[in-house]
Amino acid sequence: MTIETGLLVLESVLLLATIILLLFSLKEGRGRKNLLLQVERATKVLSRQEYFLTVTDTMMDAKTEVIGAITGRLPVGDDKKRTKSVTENIERMTKNNVSVRYLMPKFPDRLHIGYMYTNAGAEIRYSDCAIVHDIRYMVVDDRVVVIGIPESTGEKEATRKGYRIPSEGLAAILKEHFYSCWDKNITFENYLKEVIKQTGATPKLLARELQIDEGELEKFTQSA
Repeated sequence: MTIETGLLVLESVLLLATIILLLFSLKEGRGRKNLLLQVERATKVLSRQEYFLTVTDTMMDAKTEVIGAITGRLPVGDDKKRTKSVTENIERMTKNNVSVRYLMPKFPDRLHIGYMYTNAGAEIRYSDCAIVHDIRYMVVDDRVVVIGIPESTGEKEATRKGYRIPSEGLAAILKEHFYSCWDKNITFENYLKEVIKQTGATPKLLARELQIDEGELEKFTQSA
């Protein structure tokens, strides 16, 4: 074997080794990327769960009044259980004469949560106020505030993180904003009737779209 042939063989072996290392590196990179995505997804789930726990724990301390501006998005997945927990808290509080009032963005798909919370005893109104689309908050007994932070800007983005802030000053500011919108906006029953009139949807079709019992839906439309 000549020196040239030996060098060519050595170069070929090194090239093959480089290709193998590159393939392993690419595979490891994909695995690392998938791991990071899984960690990010788990973090989002835990943050959202923490937000709901902050909300429910704060609600349990209410003595006289709970008010808030919320997204009212149709719950999916684990959010169904979390929303049920909030609904049960509303029912418990209203039976103990605690006033519960929520503002939601004026979108038809928010009627599902409006129905659930109204049925539990809360008062719901649908708002055109611009700030209701951008900020999520809850005020308990004029002294404690829970601020919800979405993952990104937009009224359709889920709230991922919540901050509990004991502050009578902040509570007073948010309460003033809340009632400035509350007095000029539409009740759940009237908004439901408005949506049926504007869309021409039958109670049966709307009940299916909003995942609401048709019989219960008809009761609200008749009483509106």
